Amino acid sequence: MRNLKRILLGVLVLLLMLVILAFVLENQQSVSLLFLGWAGPQLPVSLVMVLALLAGMLIGPVLGWFLGRSSRAARKCLV
Repeated sequence: MRNLKRILLGVLVLLLMLVILAFVLENQQSVSLLFLGWAGPQLPVSLVMVLALLAGMLIGPVLGWFLGRSSRAARKCLV
């Protein structure tokens, strides 16, 4: 049973890597982002998407921690 789980996990990881590779290879067009008058450098679409994903993965938990902390403080004041 444990070997089956390892094999399935390995197949899943390989499929995920193939999907990511296909995404990167299909999105090589260069784009330049314009934000509040600031123009970014020409980067491939796939790199822009990965950077946006990583930024969201960093900002999301920090924002959740901050909001959870403030709501806990508000609940302490009510008690």
